[in-house]
Amino acid sequence: MRFNWKKWTAVPFAVLMAAGVALGQSSNGSSSSTPAQQDTSIAQRKENQQDRIANGVQSGQLTAGETANLESKEAAVNGEIKADRAADGGKLTTGEKQQINQQQNQLSKQIYQDKHNANTAHYGNSEVGQRQQNQQNRIAQGVRSGQLTAGETAHLENQERGINQQVRADRSANGGKLTQGERAQVNHEQNQESRNIYRDKHNAATQGKAAKSQSKASAKKP
Repeated sequence: MRFNWKKWTAVPFAVLMAAGVALGQSSNGSSSSTPAQQDTSIAQRKENQQDRIANGVQSGQLTAGETANLESKEAAVNGEIKADRAADGGKLTTGEKQQINQQQNQLSKQIYQDKHNANTAHYGNSEVGQRQQNQQNRIAQGVRSGQLTAGETAHLENQERGINQQVRADRSANGGKLTQGERAQVNHEQNQESRNIYRDKHNAATQGKAAKSQSKASAKKP
């Protein structure tokens, strides 16, 4: 294709200048996110993902094992962010933000997969089962409120998983029931776990919360 150079040179100079100004405004205007906005987006995604995990714990869509695994990964991402900020004067580089975004995307997918697979938490109506459910609800509330960090939640859920596995093994060995001694042992372990939940929820360690003015994406995303 040949350009009509005469027609091109006839374009008024003022039009070209206006186009250049518009282009500059487009590239530097409010549509592009600032570093502060990007940092807020990272914090908001962390909070949204914690809310989604809390919902899965409370609904039984996430087992203790799945929650422990997810929160271990959350804790690793949080640790990486903390280290990157410490190395860069409290800020994240563009490359670090891209890396964190990729990790958060992968974690988001895993939260969805774990919440929609065949594994669910079943507690039953026994005293042991009701205490299991109650403790899971307390953990979910701590995750949602920010009282529990990802690392604390992972540790608590690993302990919950151990108790659940013991109860399952004991029932399997005794025709679906627990002996009096086994119930006493499980009750002792649940008492210890209850104290751990309380201590972790009331210590100085908290999960940072994003600005409350931002919309809750977790309310729409499963």
